[in-house]
Amino acid sequence: MAFVDPVFNPIFQPLINLSPFWGLFVLSLFISVIITLIYKYFTNQSEMKRIKESQKEFQKKMKEMKDRPEEMIKMQKEAMSSNMEYMKHSLKAMLITFLPVILIFGWMNAHLAYEPIFPGETYSITASFKEGLTGEAELIADEDTQILSSAKQPLANQVTWSLKSKEGEHILTVKTRELQQSKKIIATTQVLYSEPITTFAHSDITQIKINYNELKPLGKLSLLGWHPGWLGIYIILSIIFSMILRKLLKVY
Repeated sequence: MAFVDPVFNPIFQPLINLSPFWGLFVLSLFISVIITLIYKYFTNQSEMKRIKESQKEFQKKMKEMKDRPEEMIKMQKEAMSSNMEYMKHSLKAMLITFLPVILIFGWMNAHLAYEPIFPGETYSITASFKEGLTGEAELIADEDTQILSSAKQPLANQVTWSLKSKEGEHILTVKTRELQQSKKIIATTQVLYSEPITTFAHSDITQIKINYNELKPLGKLSLLGWHPGWLGIYIILSIIFSMILRKLLKVY
């Protein structure tokens, strides 16, 4: 989703750098407003209201028919038909909102899934290799990156190195006797990070992974013992915002 960065980064990146939670708060509100307005102006609201009211009536009648199963089955079929009609009227709005929401979701996943690597912070990378290789794997880093573990390690299915880097972009190179592959990392005080995994086709070095910590927008706070990531926070906020906006704007 890097192609949307020039559009979204200037708007949302400063908010996320200030606070991932408040960045998510604004993004969730923004998406909810867009979706609500599209549903309001791209659907027949008088018809949607009629269908909603009929659905409530079906639910009320079905509760009264618990001891009359045959009539209840008939009513359920009518209710299903009403639900299909509602979905049909909603389809246009759903299609319009689908692409922008997917793009914003992709941007959030690329910017809010992991904690950044801070300058001077210890982090690690893991290289994966094809089975059966022998010899040593060596990690080569620039002068602004300190390798804390042994740079040369015996080859195995996976080899992990611990490092520290100064602020900026750095290229880490994993080398075997036959070849080498590189991976970029970013050490920064902003909420930015490189792609966690880079894979290599037709190579003895199959992938290099940066072992990030998952970003928790609430920090040490929890919701009944649950520490949600960006997606959990987004779902909670979007449900709240959607309910409020639909009620205020009378969207059915």
